[in-house]
Amino acid sequence: MGIELGMITIDCAEPRELAAFWTKALGVEVDQDYDGEFLILRPKTENGPVFGFQRVPEPRVGKNRVHMDFGTEDREKEVERLIGLGAKKVEEHEMPGMAWTVLTDPVGNEFCVATHQG
Repeated sequence: MGIELGMITIDCAEPRELAAFWTKALGVEVDQDYDGEFLILRPKTENGPVFGFQRVPEPRVGKNRVHMDFGTEDREKEVERLIGLGAKKVEEHEMPGMAWTVLTDPVGNEFCVATHQG
């Protein structure tokens, strides 16, 4: 018995629009589209995370209580690429051995891009 992560689902008003940002950001494609109400992205690798986008009627209120963290070798380059796709930079953080940038996707969901230093 036990559980394992099956999918990370993001509630949103327009699943196709938000999925368009994330397919470009992650370099993946839409795997399944249920009439624009629910979309599933194909994972980048065989055991990679699966992302879903689900239409909901209510707007997001307040800060995300759960967010995604992404890693990269060239944080500045990736942050600029994501901003070019429609993300917005919120703030920068740094601590010994690690730095990260907080961004929002086009509808305001926060996520981070980090690099390990040293």
